[in-house]
Amino acid sequence: MILHNLMARSFCLISLLILSLGFNPCTALSWKNDSSVEDGIQGCKPSPHPFTLCKSEAEAFGYPCEDHKVTTEDGYILSLKRIPHGPSNGDNSTDNKNTRQPVLLFHGLMVDGISWLLGTPKQSLGFILVDGGFDVWIANTRGTNSSRNHTSLSPKNPAYWDWSWDEIAAYDLPAVLQFVYDHTGGQKVHYIGHSLGTLIILAAFSEGKLLHLVRSAALLCPIAYLDRTKSKLSRVAAQIFLADTARFLGWHEFNPFGLVAREVLLIVCGNPEVDCHDVFSALAGPDCCLNVTSTCAFLEHAIQSTSVRNLVHLSQMVRHKGIRRYDYGNAKANMKHYNQTRPPLYNLSTIPTHVPMMLMHGGQDFLGDLPDTRHLLKTLVRNHEKDNIEVLYVPDYAHADFVTGFNAPELVYEPMVDFFQRH
Repeated sequence: MILHNLMARSFCLISLLILSLGFNPCTALSWKNDSSVEDGIQGCKPSPHPFTLCKSEAEAFGYPCEDHKVTTEDGYILSLKRIPHGPSNGDNSTDNKNTRQPVLLFHGLMVDGISWLLGTPKQSLGFILVDGGFDVWIANTRGTNSSRNHTSLSPKNPAYWDWSWDEIAAYDLPAVLQFVYDHTGGQKVHYIGHSLGTLIILAAFSEGKLLHLVRSAALLCPIAYLDRTKSKLSRVAAQIFLADTARFLGWHEFNPFGLVAREVLLIVCGNPEVDCHDVFSALAGPDCCLNVTSTCAFLEHAIQSTSVRNLVHLSQMVRHKGIRRYDYGNAKANMKHYNQTRPPLYNLSTIPTHVPMMLMHGGQDFLGDLPDTRHLLKTLVRNHEKDNIEVLYVPDYAHADFVTGFNAPELVYEPMVDFFQRH
């Protein structure tokens, strides 16, 4: 009875907050009916077969592809793909794969590893790295389509979704890095992360972890500080505690194309400050250089589920300064998990100054916005060894351009490969 009363009060509070922010049901329904995102998906030619990283992408272009399974310490069974060398008829097919330097690509929020291979071999970072002489490994985090297994839990069980990016950093990332290290003759690994994939490696480095496994790190759209985010959609959702309420009301999986996502967008997009006729621009900024074919493939196949708790954690970062572990909401619960009343900070200023890092960010990115990214750069660059840190700024780029931009191979990937070859 007490729980029902709390839920009712919480729902009423959220309703009042939504009303105070100018929620208009007619506006929301208009967005629902006229969404350019839905129009974009409908305008894409449906794939005639199941879309898989190895079969549909790598092997379709003649690249060998291996599917490995990695079990994390907390029981999640992750799919880890490997493209060890180029096409069988290529000049580099006779290379000993153990002489190639390993590279691990780690995707961002609500996508999976196929996002690295959505274009042709001349456009996609995964293929470009293989053709450049690297042994390429592609991670898929817990909850994505190819990584939904667990040693004891089903995705239908709420406990399966009881994690945030803390657990991805603490369990998924070290498990796949160790696996790659062990299966490439003990070679240290070049790491590439996009968006959330940058946050987890920064968190690990700040605690002195994984340094013995990583050779260098390239961070695309680095996400760390979020309290000044330019994304009005993210800010409004955080301000009205939308993810928190969804979790409180019993929602655990967040499928971007599911019922929960639709209800969330109906609420947020009713706010007059948020223009949802282009949802992705409202969320992450106006991309300048997306390839139509790659974008269609992305919309149809790359978008994946995450946990509602993960969104709660990210919302906490928008509302508060600093980078902290997940806040359980009260001093007693935090004491139980952390032995202190507030969640511990990830102190990025403690990242060792000798770690080779390349950070690439865009001027139109709403998530990795300029004020927050400059805060991160100031934290990392001022004390870092000058020979071991580089920054690449692309003024016209927003969040997705770094992964699917038609000119990313020249503007971003070539400098990144050069950085790896020098480290």
